[in-house]
Amino acid sequence: QVQLVESGGGLVQAGDSLRLSCVASGRTFSSYSMGWFRQAPGKAREFVAARSRSSGSAYYADSVKGRFTIFRDNAKNTVALQMNSLKPEDTAVYYCAARERSTIPTDAGAWNDYWGQGTQVTVSS
Repeated sequence: QVQLVESGGGLVQAGDSLRLSCVASGRTFSSYSMGWFRQAPGKAREFVAARSRSSGSAYYADSVKGRFTIFRDNAKNTVALQMNSLKPEDTAVYYCAARERSTIPTDAGAWNDYWGQGTQVTVSS
């Protein structure tokens, strides 16, 4: 069993930065590919970024490329999402997810291992 706890959300203005963190407890963190997803009101949960468990390669949604960076620290069982140049359309609940495979699907339904409870990010214009 793996538990994921997100933190770092909040209310910011457009152009500001925010850093989300997700701490994992339980089994071996390095065994999991880690991802961030988000869900805005009335919309489906969408892929934001992920890092593979094996290669450590990073993957990003086109909408956040160049603005968001995903970091993972296996020693601290943590994955972080640095969000810069935030836009109002980035407003959503952000979720951390873990997947015990090396492949990185962008479909949230394929991340069926573990999810955090989510943290709200609100960007005002």
